[in-house]
Amino acid sequence: MEYRRLGQSALKLSALSYGSWITFGTSLDDKGAQECLACAYDHGINFFDSAEVYLGGEAERMLGRAIKSLGWPRDAFCVSSKVLYGTGDNHDPARAVRPTQQGLSRKHIIEACEQALRRFDLDYLDLYLCHRPDPDMSIAEIAWTMHSLVQQGKILYWGTSEWPAKDIEALLQFAQRHSLVPPQVEQPQYNLFHRKRVEQEYQPLVDQYGLGLTTWSPLASGVLSGRYDQGIPPGSRLTTEGFAWLKDFVFTDRQEAMLAAIRRLQPIADELGASRAQLAIAWALRNPAVTTVMLGASSVQQLAENLGAIELLPKLDDAVVQRIEAALDEHAVPRADP
Repeated sequence: MEYRRLGQSALKLSALSYGSWITFGTSLDDKGAQECLACAYDHGINFFDSAEVYLGGEAERMLGRAIKSLGWPRDAFCVSSKVLYGTGDNHDPARAVRPTQQGLSRKHIIEACEQALRRFDLDYLDLYLCHRPDPDMSIAEIAWTMHSLVQQGKILYWGTSEWPAKDIEALLQFAQRHSLVPPQVEQPQYNLFHRKRVEQEYQPLVDQYGLGLTTWSPLASGVLSGRYDQGIPPGSRLTTEGFAWLKDFVFTDRQEAMLAAIRRLQPIADELGASRAQLAIAWALRNPAVTTVMLGASSVQQLAENLGAIELLPKLDDAVVQRIEAALDEHAVPRADP
């Protein structure tokens, strides 16, 4: 495993990490989750991601139970949680979220942190992220609240996920002016179909402030692996109950163009002795601004295959990357980034 610094911090995260979105509690039960976590840890992964909203907090409980069962020493791994949405479901009146149970107020940030610690059964979070920007948020309130949680030892590093660069820069500048612990990390989607935000919008923040990037969905929810070459079969992730919206999120109106482009990647992967999944993950790893690429495997076999991207990385020279770019020609496959 390769390890990279999280931005300007001294923290080193594994270049590949493992997240619990969608898979934990759906395709993976406690036993399956523990097996995947054991596989990840045995291969050198030291960073595991979750959020309060994932399965109403159950993903964090599953992660916590597995860590306890596996007996990992606390100084050998890092976990993250994300705050904004709460753990309820505004589409279900029985689980509706009240105003103080969501958002980025000081009240919810602090209480959500305490709740995440109880779900994980841990004393502190390594990373704590604002899951999305909130229309009613206060930059000052967020920065002071996160600073206080660092001072209390409840979190070690903090940051954002899918925030506009201007708002991240406002946080960074406010922290500088007031000598507060600054945000160290942004967690954006990054793959061959979603790249402009990372490569254009965030790059100045990486260069000027040393912002770290922990990226998610390197396979565009499995699409880049070739799993959907012949269309979307029933029972796949894109048709999982409660996640049907994911199909529109991944494809928008470009499904046929995307699938055709992905099929053009197969000869490149074949020549390198790799799978298309490994090729796509290694492509994301090649960006020096990326601290870690988060995997979302739903089985040990899938995870083990994805981990092979580390060995493939040295083979992705400029000539190979140019062939990848040509296969996913920008005019044939318009980017979906904002």
